[in-house]
Amino acid sequence: MNGLTDTILQMMDTTQEPEDYRGEDGLLYCGKCRKPKEAYFPKGMALFGRDRHPSECDCRRAEREKQEKKDADEKHNAEVERLKREGFSNPAMRQWTFENDNGKCPQMEKAYSYVELWEQMKAENHGLVLWGNVGSGKSYFAGCIANALMEKEISVCMTNFATILNNLFYGSENRNEYIIRLCSYPLLILDDFGMERGTEYGLEQVYNVIDSRYISKKPLIATTNLTPEQLRNPEDVPHARIYGRLLEMCVPVRFTGGDFRKVAAQQKMERLKKLME
Repeated sequence: MNGLTDTILQMMDTTQEPEDYRGEDGLLYCGKCRKPKEAYFPKGMALFGRDRHPSECDCRRAEREKQEKKDADEKHNAEVERLKREGFSNPAMRQWTFENDNGKCPQMEKAYSYVELWEQMKAENHGLVLWGNVGSGKSYFAGCIANALMEKEISVCMTNFATILNNLFYGSENRNEYIIRLCSYPLLILDDFGMERGTEYGLEQVYNVIDSRYISKKPLIATTNLTPEQLRNPEDVPHARIYGRLLEMCVPVRFTGGDFRKVAAQQKMERLKKLME
């Protein structure tokens, strides 16, 4: 008990700086902000024979709030870093953000809306099929959503079936556990859907992932070069099972922009020519 008493008494001590002073009320005041660093207990009350306890002056409060914000920011940044490290199959996806957008994708407002309405999207299991020509901005659009949600500390997995099939075949994790983990993400993004190998094994695993996601009732976003017409009229039964599930879960969004990759390559070539002149 003596040790506990000593601890409590130490907590009740107020550190006095050289510039501090005693006010007319007998309390210790901060020499910087001129606010009390002590406060009296309610009249008639005392603790271990003391009639006062420490109180935050404006300086101390500002320091505490600054430190709390710093700690919270560090904790947030560490969590976002963890989510991006685990959630992206390609580190380049980290750069696919709203901040880095060149403003040339006319569909980008839909990405903003999806993030703003995320709680509703999640609750009602609203997914998207982003379709259009190569280089039209589909993957970047999806990456913007992923990065924005991760910044809100929402777990997202953005990958492709080439990576998924490789992990299923060569990974050390049990196949069922791996698929369960994919379905545990609040949002799963499948990039370049429809480009996976058409083997019996590959198609079966693709269906398992899509069907498991469907059963979990969690949103899915897929980018693809296939048109809705091709998705509705697949070439065989295995593809019909996959595409049918996908269209049940996702609303098609068409990307009509030009090939941004060709434009970027042309701009890079022009810069190189100028440098070499």
